[in-house]
Order: sequence, then structure tokens, then C-alpha cells
Amino acid sequence: MGKKHIIETNQEEAIKEQEKIDKTVGKEVKLKSTVAGSPHGGTQAGKIYISSSYNNTIITLTNLKGQVLAWKSAGSVGFKGTKKSTSFAASRVAETIANICKKMGIVDRIEVLVKGIGAGRESAVRTLISQGLNVVSIKDITPIPHNGCRQKKVRRV
Repeated sequence: MGKKHIIETNQEEAIKEQEKIDKTVGKEVKLKSTVAGSPHGGTQAGKIYISSSYNNTIITLTNLKGQVLAWKSAGSVGFKGTKKSTSFAASRVAETIANICKKMGIVDRIEVLVKGIGAGRESAVRTLISQGLNVVSIKDITPIPHNGCRQKKVRRV
């Protein structure tokens, strides 16, 4: 068969990686205004969509009309490879989205819509609540097939 390569990470490398992730989380975010008259669209409410798959967690912040204000994923925060699919990565993504919400002034009414099956579903919601956002409702919008496509016919021998 061959030699198995065991990758050992030093404590120094782990600390450097953690610092890199912390640096990307703390980056300044450019804010876009949605309505010309007011600086942040004039609303204090918004929706947060959490899409959690086996490989990544993507969180999108929208206004009540559904126009995207900001989005972040585990990859954009600084995680790579299999670490993107962890619940820790999802909580860091939720933390950055919560900071963006606070900067925009959207903290009064937040609706959370969760889609997909992945490790980051619950940890992202818990992080949003713990960051001080007023979460009004949490909905699961995972698509469920209702009988789906037609089955193959039974094989006769």
C-alpha cells in the first residue's frame, strides 16, 4: 500500500491560523444604502437566511423586501477545506453578520430562515441570538420532496 502521511500541526501554526481567521472576522465592512433618502433604507427590520450544507455555511442579510444587504460564508471569513463545514465556522460567520447588522442599525426585528442540513444550522442561530439581535421568528425552509419524480418500473426477469 504505501506509507501513510500523518500531518501534525504545531501549536504555533494553529495560533497563526486562528489569528488569520480573527483578522478576517474583524475587517471593516462597506455598507450599501438601499434607499436614496435614508442612510440605511429607513428600516429597523430584516431577514437573515442561513444556508447550511455539508460543505459550507452561507448567511445572507436582506431587508424585508428581500433585497440583499450583505452576505458572508465560512470561506469568506477565512476557513478552508473541511473546516468550513464545522459548527464553529458557522458561529463565526453568524458573528460577522451580527456585527454588520449592528453597523447598519438592523437590530429591532430579525426573522431567521434556515435552509439545508449541515453542522452549522443551530450554532449559527444561537450565535445570532447571543450577539444581541432581537430574533422574532425562526423558520425552517428546507425543501422537502412530495413524492418527487416517477419511480423506475419494476424489473421483470
